[in-house]
Amino acid sequence: MEHLFSPYKFKGLELKNRVVMPPMCQYSVEKKDGIATDWHYIHYVSRAIGGTSFIIIEMTDVEPDGRITDFDLGLWSDEQIAPLARIVEACHQHGAKVGIQIAHAGRKAEDAEVPVSASAIPFDENSKTPRALSTDEVKEMVEKFRKAVERAVKAGVDAIEIHGAHGYLIHQFHSPLTNKREDEYGKDLTKFGREVIEAAKKEIPENMPLIMRISASEYVDGGYSINESIQFAKEYQKAGVDIFHISSGGEGPIGAGGRPGTQAAYQVPLARKIKEALNVPVIAVGRLDDPILANAVIGNEEADLVAVGRGMLRNPYWALDAAAKLKKEINEPKQYERGFR
Repeated sequence: MEHLFSPYKFKGLELKNRVVMPPMCQYSVEKKDGIATDWHYIHYVSRAIGGTSFIIIEMTDVEPDGRITDFDLGLWSDEQIAPLARIVEACHQHGAKVGIQIAHAGRKAEDAEVPVSASAIPFDENSKTPRALSTDEVKEMVEKFRKAVERAVKAGVDAIEIHGAHGYLIHQFHSPLTNKREDEYGKDLTKFGREVIEAAKKEIPENMPLIMRISASEYVDGGYSINESIQFAKEYQKAGVDIFHISSGGEGPIGAGGRPGTQAAYQVPLARKIKEALNVPVIAVGRLDDPILANAVIGNEEADLVAVGRGMLRNPYWALDAAAKLKKEINEPKQYERGFR
């Protein structure tokens, strides 16, 4: 039986265990230039030392106005490559593989003077009204994603994750709540996402997995749920997605469409349904901080990898602690042996 500390391999991505650090924005680029700082270096490398097998660097944006805030990472410029490469190299030295989440916040870009989106619909009454991208601008946006992926590959990452969840730009295109367009990108809600995926595939090595994070249910009045997300995920799979990272929500204020759970593992059923419907590897996330529970998700074949977010913010050495609690081989750094023996 597979367990949380079984190795995992997909294409060229070889992981020593099933523990993933999901992308979590740090809002720590004080110079507002999108360039990774010493904070990012310490933040990610400490989790590699702490036993995490796969670290996905936080939402990294394809243009300045694609950031949630001006304090976010970017990959719209070649000068942003080297600081990320430094992080990737150090994580590799400590046995972790590294992915990076490529994204655009769309209408949720808080510091953009005029955010852009699929349609001119604000997130809520306190948000700016975005400007709808023209058809040509949508095609230009695909190219911006392609260039960002190209730079990420130059930085030496082991996988690319495309952000199609949490109400950001790709999500805004494939949700009928936010895409009221009449052009080709409105008639086919997955067209923009598919084109981004296809552009990314052109830039990554053949043996590098392409991951996509999706919100499998919106919890919004009139929003989509798992049946619809299975259908658009199939389209993204055909376009080239290898692994899906299953989250939920983010496209609007929670309403009659249902509320997300607060219980542990509340999103795991969504991950399992995508895995079964598409016969595809999935990453589960959402209140999986308990090692026994995370281990059960793998053992019960509900997901292939488990992402631990807030738990890993609290404890960079979550994976080492989990191995000790589960009585698995720990492989701690020799400097820390006294803490585990």
